[in-house]
Amino acid sequence: MVRYIYADKFFLDGTVTGPGFLKIKDGRFGDFSKEMPDKAAEVIDYTGHWIAPGLVDTHIHGFRNHDIMDCDFEGLNQISEGLLSCGVTSFLPTTLTSSTEALNTIVEMIGTHYTKVRGAKIKGIFLEGPFFTEKHKGAQNTKYFCDPSIEKLKTWQKQSKQLVRKIAIAPERKGAAEFIEYAASEEIAVALAHSDATYEQAQHAVEKGAIIFVHTFNGMSPLHHREPGMAGAAINLKDVFAEIICDGHHVHPAAANILMNARGRDQTLLVTDCMMAGGMPEGNYQLGEFPVEVKDGAARIAGGSLAGSILQLKDAVKNVVEWGIATPEEAIYMASTAPAKSIGMEGECGKIATGYGADFIVLTPDLGLMATYLDGVCRYQVQKEGVR
Repeated sequence: MVRYIYADKFFLDGTVTGPGFLKIKDGRFGDFSKEMPDKAAEVIDYTGHWIAPGLVDTHIHGFRNHDIMDCDFEGLNQISEGLLSCGVTSFLPTTLTSSTEALNTIVEMIGTHYTKVRGAKIKGIFLEGPFFTEKHKGAQNTKYFCDPSIEKLKTWQKQSKQLVRKIAIAPERKGAAEFIEYAASEEIAVALAHSDATYEQAQHAVEKGAIIFVHTFNGMSPLHHREPGMAGAAINLKDVFAEIICDGHHVHPAAANILMNARGRDQTLLVTDCMMAGGMPEGNYQLGEFPVEVKDGAARIAGGSLAGSILQLKDAVKNVVEWGIATPEEAIYMASTAPAKSIGMEGECGKIATGYGADFIVLTPDLGLMATYLDGVCRYQVQKEGVR
């Protein structure tokens, strides 16, 4: 089956163009044309709208009152379906620090059932912990902190059917260098997080193969002019990616702009770190084993520390544009292509390019989400006006 999408603007791989027609055949993207190539084919008309690649959230713990740590497939499916309303078409279910046994069970559940979810596609698992240090623990349970273990990672890979795509560690822990080398050799993206590492320790981890800094500025040793710390490493080191949570609570817009300017918007990742309260009213929730209060747009544990977020990725895109620190093209790239590249999945998702699965979103010129498509099929729609 061949159809064409007509819109005013298209954010294609490496270029922005339009108006024109984007071919979709058998659930995959075809060529883009300024003129309609086939007068007899069906056209879905999005006049006045923009077409962008489906967003890729590589750091998300939950949504719509479900948590990955619940280890429940129906909850995982509800997260997957709910993410379509956020413009997300691919994601990494993200765990928290927990016991080895609990993580064994969770990754096995995801590895067994991940192809059955009916919404956003699961592209792997992100293990956030348990190899962290206490000073910048955030909402991670210190009871389970330990040194990196290659054997544990091997078990998680086996239990998940090789689905672990990303793992975060504190680089100052004993055995970190050997662990990073092993994980990188297995094509697992090693991320650095919840750490009091020096700049040199972070640099050494990157030299061994670490490639991502997790929620930059949060949960890490800060930038100081005599000890640049993890934050300084995230800003200054070459050929790495830096996550950032742009909800207006985790990081000041000026700090986000500093990171983007230094790191480059092609190596900055918009993530949500969203927990189960995403898409829900304010109130009391859980993040793993911790009770969390969501109030005034932020999620906090007792004592006031931030506990993930309730951010939706479509809103992170909109925020950085409204803050004046990114163009729409840059913002969309930071939430789609860049995250896919950071986990080695740029060949599968995060782009509008010939042959890729037709996962895309329809936006208004002010970056409001109108619709989300998976494999060329509309799976979420705000309204039907303008579509025929």
